Amino acid sequence: MPNPRLTGLGGGLFCGTLMFLLGWVDGVLFGASLTVYGVLFLPVCTMTALWIRRADLVTAPVIVPIAFAVGLLPVADSGSGLGDRLMGLFTALATQAGWLYGGTLIAGLIATVRKIRLMARRAARKRRPA
Repeated sequence: MPNPRLTGLGGGLFCGTLMFLLGWVDGVLFGASLTVYGVLFLPVCTMTALWIRRADLVTAPVIVPIAFAVGLLPVADSGSGLGDRLMGLFTALATQAGWLYGGTLIAGLIATVRKIRLMARRAARKRRPA
C-alpha cells in the first residue's frame, strides 16, 4: 500500500481531481448515478485523510466537501445554460448531503485520531529521560 504524504494543497488537488474523474467515469459507465458517486466518495475521503501529512491534518475535513462539489460537475443534471447547470449542481448537493456529511465525518474522525496519536507520541517523548 502506498504511503504518500500530501501537503494541504496536494491533498486538495488529489481529492478534487480524483472526484472529478470518478464523476466523469460514473457519468459514462453508470449514467450519472448519484448513489454510485456517493459510494465512491467515501474511500476517497479515507485515502485523503490517511495520506495528508501530519502538519496539514486540519485540512482534510475541509478538502473533501470541496472535492465532492467539484466531482458533481460531470454528474449533476444540466441543461443548456449556466443557470441550468448551477441548478442541477445545487440540487445534487442538497439531495446527496448524506454522502457529503458521511465522507466529511470519516475524514474528520481519521484526522482527529491521527492528531491525538501524534500528540500522545510527543508527550511520551517528553516524559522519557534524556
